[in-house]
Amino acid sequence: MGTEDKVIKCKAAVAWEPGKPLSIEEVEVAPPKSHEVRIKIVASGVCHSDWAYLYDFSKMKPRPFPLVLGHEGAGVVESVGPNVTKVSKGDNVIPLFLPQCGECERCQSPKTNLCSKNWQKTQQCVLADGTSRITCKKQQVYQFIGISTFSEYTVVPEDNVTKIHPDAPLDRVCLLGCGVSTGYGAAINTGKVEPGSTCAVFGLGAVGLAAVMGCKVAGASRIIAVDINPEKSEIAKIFGATEFVNPKEHSKPIQEVLRELTNGGVDFSLECVGNVGVMSVEAVPKLVQDYLSKKILLDEFVTHNLTLDQINHAFDLMITGK
Repeated sequence: MGTEDKVIKCKAAVAWEPGKPLSIEEVEVAPPKSHEVRIKIVASGVCHSDWAYLYDFSKMKPRPFPLVLGHEGAGVVESVGPNVTKVSKGDNVIPLFLPQCGECERCQSPKTNLCSKNWQKTQQCVLADGTSRITCKKQQVYQFIGISTFSEYTVVPEDNVTKIHPDAPLDRVCLLGCGVSTGYGAAINTGKVEPGSTCAVFGLGAVGLAAVMGCKVAGASRIIAVDINPEKSEIAKIFGATEFVNPKEHSKPIQEVLRELTNGGVDFSLECVGNVGVMSVEAVPKLVQDYLSKKILLDEFVTHNLTLDQINHAFDLMITGK
């Protein structure tokens, strides 16, 4: 209470340099500026992209350090800056790394939702004015793609926030900020899986399992889940897989195995081993409603509930497939 227009001191997991574990620090989060929103983060998932920018940085586009990672969160609006119209104090929200201003040429086009507003700035891990709202030990801490959900409070652009149903559990719907919506949307929207079709889904992390779920919702009659981790077999069936194939258990290339299993090949193939995600502001509240109406699963994606100071352990669990 009484934090509006004031700097908030809180905890955040700070990446001081590439290749080193995150450090739990006290940070200062400044009030939001024009068209910005300050959010109390209630829960955040860990995404492979967060890990990759910290530990597999040689393959990724360089990001500045020190850096607060995290982009798969949910929380409550603590305060809003001047000229904010899309959300209000007290709203339950999900921050999104892909903005949707609704005004630029790309937002107006039915062919893409890659909004160009502030895109270059957030990719540089700063907000519209070229600075971050987070500082630690008297130095600026950059915000991962303008979001930074590994902080108890964060400030994000208004166009990177979507309001959701107030009854939705934030420690579940946070997963719709990236991984689950990416896989689900790949089957429902991008791939447009057809009823009665045969599908193969490669990679059964959160994105892959969500793709399996999307194939089921789309009406696929046969869903072949493919992963080298045998422990994924049973959980894949929970999400709708009809079969599980472990490439390590076959001497033939996996494409030949699938060709024989399906008498020529699958109708739809979804590759979910990579770590690139695309999503839309308007679709996420609808996914929250789908979860509340039990059309899609979310609880089953949650394997552990950890505190912020266990963030490095969370990365370990993710990388080891647990």
